[in-house]
Amino acid sequence: MAVLSAWIVSTSALPFLCFIWGARAQQAFRTEPRNLTVRMGDTAVLKCEVLRASGTVQWVKDGLLLGPHRALPGFPRYSMTGNPKRGQFHLRIDNAQFEDEASYECQAAQSESSTAIMSGSAWITMQIPPSRPHFEVSAAEPWVAGRKYTVVCVAADAKPEADITLFKDGVELTGVESVTTSGSKDKLLNTHAQIFRVIPLSSDHGKQLTCWAQNPALPRPVASSMTMSVYFPPQPPVIVGLEKDEVSAGRTILLQCVSHGGNPLATLHWTKNGDVLSRTWEEDRVAQRSTSVIRLKITPEDNQAVLCCESINLVSPSAASVSRTITVLFEPAEVTVLGTPAAVEGQLLSLSCSASSSNPPAQVRWWLGHKELNATVAVWEEGDNGGMKATSNVTHRVSREEDGLTLTCEAFNKGTRFSKVHTSILSVYYPPQRVWLEGPPEDVPLHSGTRVRLICFSSGGNPAGDLIFYKNGRVVDAMKQTAFDRGVTRELVLVLSASDNMATYRCDATNEAAQTISAQTRLTVYYPALSMRIRASEENPKRGQTITLECLSGPSNPEAEVTWSMGAQRFPGLVEPPHKAQYGGVVVRSLLSLNLSSQHHDQRVICQAWSPALAEGAKTFFKLGVLYPPEFSPDQPRRVQVAEDGVAAVPLLVSANPPEVSCDWIHRRETLVKERTLRIYWAEDFSLEIWNVTRKDAGVYTVECSNAEGANRTTITLDVQYAPSVAAERNPVFVVLGGTADLICVADANPVTPGMFSWTWLGEGEVEMSEGVQQDESSILTIHDVTRAHAGRYQCVANNGIAAPAAADVELVVQFKPELLRGGRWRKVASRGDQTTTAEVACRAEGIPRVEFSWRKNGVPMDFVHPRYEERTLREGSFYTSTVQVVNVSALLDYAVFTCVARNFLGEDQLDIQLVSPSHPDPPSMFQLVTSTHDSVTLEWTPGFDGGSRQRFRIRYLWGRSLSFQYVDVFPPTASIFTVTGLHPLTTYNFSLNALNKMGESGYADSEAVLSITTKESPQLEEAPVDEDSDSQSVSGLPTYLTVTFTLLFGVLLALNSAGCYFGARWKRRRNRAAARDGSVSEGKKAEDERSSQSTANKYESGEKINAAAQRTLLIDSGSETDSNIYESYAAEGSHYYYPTVDYVPRLAPHPEEADGNWLSQDPRGRPFEDGLYQDVLPSSAPPSFDLRPLDQWGPPARHQGPGSGREPEPRQIQRASDLPFELRGELVTQQELLCLCLLDRWEEAQGQTQDIPKRSSRSLDFRFYGSPNEGSYSYPKWDEGFDYDYATLRIAGLSVAAVLFVLGIMIITCGKVCRMPKCCRRSSK
Repeated sequence: MAVLSAWIVSTSALPFLCFIWGARAQQAFRTEPRNLTVRMGDTAVLKCEVLRASGTVQWVKDGLLLGPHRALPGFPRYSMTGNPKRGQFHLRIDNAQFEDEASYECQAAQSESSTAIMSGSAWITMQIPPSRPHFEVSAAEPWVAGRKYTVVCVAADAKPEADITLFKDGVELTGVESVTTSGSKDKLLNTHAQIFRVIPLSSDHGKQLTCWAQNPALPRPVASSMTMSVYFPPQPPVIVGLEKDEVSAGRTILLQCVSHGGNPLATLHWTKNGDVLSRTWEEDRVAQRSTSVIRLKITPEDNQAVLCCESINLVSPSAASVSRTITVLFEPAEVTVLGTPAAVEGQLLSLSCSASSSNPPAQVRWWLGHKELNATVAVWEEGDNGGMKATSNVTHRVSREEDGLTLTCEAFNKGTRFSKVHTSILSVYYPPQRVWLEGPPEDVPLHSGTRVRLICFSSGGNPAGDLIFYKNGRVVDAMKQTAFDRGVTRELVLVLSASDNMATYRCDATNEAAQTISAQTRLTVYYPALSMRIRASEENPKRGQTITLECLSGPSNPEAEVTWSMGAQRFPGLVEPPHKAQYGGVVVRSLLSLNLSSQHHDQRVICQAWSPALAEGAKTFFKLGVLYPPEFSPDQPRRVQVAEDGVAAVPLLVSANPPEVSCDWIHRRETLVKERTLRIYWAEDFSLEIWNVTRKDAGVYTVECSNAEGANRTTITLDVQYAPSVAAERNPVFVVLGGTADLICVADANPVTPGMFSWTWLGEGEVEMSEGVQQDESSILTIHDVTRAHAGRYQCVANNGIAAPAAADVELVVQFKPELLRGGRWRKVASRGDQTTTAEVACRAEGIPRVEFSWRKNGVPMDFVHPRYEERTLREGSFYTSTVQVVNVSALLDYAVFTCVARNFLGEDQLDIQLVSPSHPDPPSMFQLVTSTHDSVTLEWTPGFDGGSRQRFRIRYLWGRSLSFQYVDVFPPTASIFTVTGLHPLTTYNFSLNALNKMGESGYADSEAVLSITTKESPQLEEAPVDEDSDSQSVSGLPTYLTVTFTLLFGVLLALNSAGCYFGARWKRRRNRAAARDGSVSEGKKAEDERSSQSTANKYESGEKINAAAQRTLLIDSGSETDSNIYESYAAEGSHYYYPTVDYVPRLAPHPEEADGNWLSQDPRGRPFEDGLYQDVLPSSAPPSFDLRPLDQWGPPARHQGPGSGREPEPRQIQRASDLPFELRGELVTQQELLCLCLLDRWEEAQGQTQDIPKRSSRSLDFRFYGSPNEGSYSYPKWDEGFDYDYATLRIAGLSVAAVLFVLGIMIITCGKVCRMPKCCRRSSK
């Protein structure tokens, strides 16, 4: 075995190994799938094991290939399990369903060394449990006791069919017949179990009817139950609470009607004499009874009433009832006395007393005071409600001594032992004895209108006398009569008038005794003229005529003086001699003559009769009616203003007599006709109203009025005022950037007022603009030196005070050449180059007018007819976005510079955009201070290119007394402004900022620039003293003695390590010389072990390898961007090649889709790209001679010394999986790849091509992987959460870890024994 191992690693065995690696034997089945029966929901596993599997193994379901992937995408419940290294491709079906019942075959596809094989068909037979059984009853529930029913239980969709058993209250039912039918799907069966004669009883109510369904797919039967609900009639009702049939009226009795049993429980209702009393009842389901309670107040109407209670339910054949008859005892409701209990002294008094119906009949008796009157006659007759009415008559002669005694009629009921009485007071009448009258003396004159009191007194009599006043023998109304201890008095209050002059007033006293006595007096009264009347000599006088008025003053006492007046004018009149009249007065007559004019029309001429003795008089007026043609008032408006759309009221102040005037309105030589338009309306006074006034209604209106006496005319101007309407003279207004813009709006308004225009900027922010200049009905807003900030909408508002202001918007469009957005996010686009992704290269430009885009790729115009490239343009206002979609991105073809050119007639702008591989982000820029306080600073920056994945930012800062940097993660991660808190006052801090993503982190912003900021002074007035020692202790975080101890310890360890490495190196050189001479078998075996360990090291920690596409990826430096990688895929046969990411820049011929020419262009930073960005790498035959030493014996590569360069830069080692592109994380290089890579290197050196191809000194295979295998593949939500550092603990932990890493680093550098990778690409020193 050792000999074989030595032979394998020798140079002569290498070609043989390459031959036998591809040799395989015929594949065959070790285990074939077998038929399987599975319950639904269980897991089914069909086993398939293939010996020497070389072709693709797949499963076939009913002729459908499920796919070669073990996860079987598209079939979420299917997967292939087992160890693929052992050829196990078992088909696992989770949660088996009905559709999984099919034929399955396992097949291995044909390979280079074997033909295809296919297993025999294996069937999966599904056992489907039935659905929960359900009942089907021939009639809807509930059932009625005694009837016949058919009960069916159905268990649906089972495979095989279900067995059904029926139970009633736990007892299995017999006579069950089962029928099987097809289910809802093919191969599913429904089982119907039925019983045809089921007769429910009342005792079956509430019992359970259960159906069990069972088949092999169920571990235990599935059951469904239903509760039997059986209807049956209730028992007859009974009445509780009525012990005897006789009840007194007025008593309230409580009666219960109770009915037991029945389902449903009985419904109860009460009736009285056939009328329903109650339909309410209560149900007691526990006691199984229904109860209806009524509260009945007994009245006389209930005498001989029949109470009945009925019970019934849904299945009762007829209602059951119980009834009782009531006898009511009641007294008479009222006692009535017919006749008046009053009489004149010595006369007979006759009265009749009646008692209403009662049961039993009432007995009637009379009482006067305490004495019973026996002269009575009683009569009985039938009354209401089955009772009897009683009547008694009495006769009695009265005397004065019986006056005021109580007269009582009593009706007594023996059944209720209750009496009903009627009482009254007996009155005995006799006449009054004396009457006298008090008033003013008869010979003293009184003025009319004076209040005079006449008081009449009367004494004696029963009742007291009634006093009545008379004037000249006619009754007059007086005040209410009042009584005093010896009689009565009554007062008459008079307001004297002419009729009271010489009038006689009398007072009579009388009562029921029919005797009258009297007293009287006479008054003298002065009064003014009682009436005034004016008569005219002409009935219809006309303007210019003379009219004579006659004034006749009615009777007055004494004689009155007559005068004339009209308004403020006084006129003398002609007075004739007076003559006698009624009430003892005299009549006076006076004449007046007037020359009439139109002003006299409707004027009042007043005639006054004045009495000096009374210092008062009477007056009347005569209204003159003068006939004259129409005349317009001097107050007639000559101009009327009205708002548009309002109502124009044009008043017409015209007078005429006769008042029947006809007026015509004329506008613009056209007579207005009311029927012609509904907007014009004439009032009764001929005023003109125009509704919904328009501007056309303005102008001069002429009105012509006429009557029977003549005609007249006048003119009125109607001024229609209307709110402004504004319109832009030009909209939009186009102006070139830097020019002058004139925004003009024109208003149509009445009136046009100065300052009625105003301009407003409707955009965001503020812009400088002058006031608009008004020119009559227009306003001009001039903007000089127009900038892009002036673009937008301006509003012109016109307000003349009429209605609401009017506004018009004017759009100012500033035309400027396109300007492309720049910055990190626009200069680069990241996408994998493995021909599996789609990239979108976009540029965004702002410009007016329309922006057109064109694209170039590496300086060559792009033709979008190519199916892999598609361009679309999206417009958003003045912004235009052009997006080029690159399908199946290829590192070889598409990692290039795309130039976006945006142009319009004003100019053009262009931007170079790199399509690169995903990488760490670019550093931010424009890192600056926003604001600061005594304990915080607010920083702002511009994010750079994110590297193709989500980036976040970290702030680093340092101050004078700190021992190390402090770090703060920005939250939220995508923010571009952040406030750092917890700072010291009056302290200078140095801030830096960088970006991070899943691929790594960038350099610090602004080319590693440091932003120095000094915080402000604390607002506190007093500060505590600062202890220098304590401050240094808090800043350092470590005591001084620990620092000294760690320093000494590290020094001792460093010295020991150096000494050990020196002696170890000498021993190593001696061992290497011996190994080179001997070529022992042990060293060959060791090299093989190292290669094996190397192969297993290039895996994820979880053991999962990278996909095959990633292993075929070629990593090449782009040559134009130091922080980006370009990927290229090859389908060439043979070994896979890997090139480092720094030094190697192969030259490639232009791709056929590119045009010939120079590819030189500028990157976003102005750095030119080299010609020949790509170069084909073709497989080649093995070189004639090469060194086949073990990989661990190959020395380090020689340093390439190029002209003008001292030393070639060190290769950049990948420290973390996240530093690599996503496709290269995992197993990057296998042992076979390393071996072939070394062979290619040797062959190139032998051919002497080193002068054309840069030295691969940087092809270091010392790759180290840290962190989890999925680092960079997944985002960590905790990164987005805010947190606070425990800086003291971090300082101690950080210094401790740094010390350990420092010692390990020294050991690695000096000895090279830690984590050393095989050096397979060692160059010769020649």
